[in-house]
Amino acid sequence: MLWQLAQMLWVGGLWLIHLGLQPVLGKIGLAPLLIDEVASSFEVLVVGFAAACVIFQALVLVQAEGLASLWRDLRGQVLLLALYACAMYVAVRIGWPDAQHWLVFSFLILGFCGVVLVLQPVPGWSGRVREAHP
Repeated sequence: MLWQLAQMLWVGGLWLIHLGLQPVLGKIGLAPLLIDEVASSFEVLVVGFAAACVIFQALVLVQAEGLASLWRDLRGQVLLLALYACAMYVAVRIGWPDAQHWLVFSFLILGFCGVVLVLQPVPGWSGRVREAHP
């Protein structure tokens, strides 16, 4: 359940910023530069939160499937790619702040990693319904 909660928070937040917040701010009638500034501020927070959730999900995967699952399992590979996308976003933001295309690219890579993770099974879940324990 912790896997799904962490996944819902970071993937949902990421796509909410990209597909929800930016278009809504444009419909309200805010100036384009203000929209970019607000979205940029939220993106930094969401990418940082996504990095924390990705690390947490990696720990859950390692606990459920073992350390080798980080590079042998598709979920582990996608988590490592998502962590790399977070690091790339931060590195470009600090080292090359004028490169907006690279920021958007790394943000979208992170978002698509989240979509791929949503389609994968939860680690340690064998496909049957677990019985409730009192």
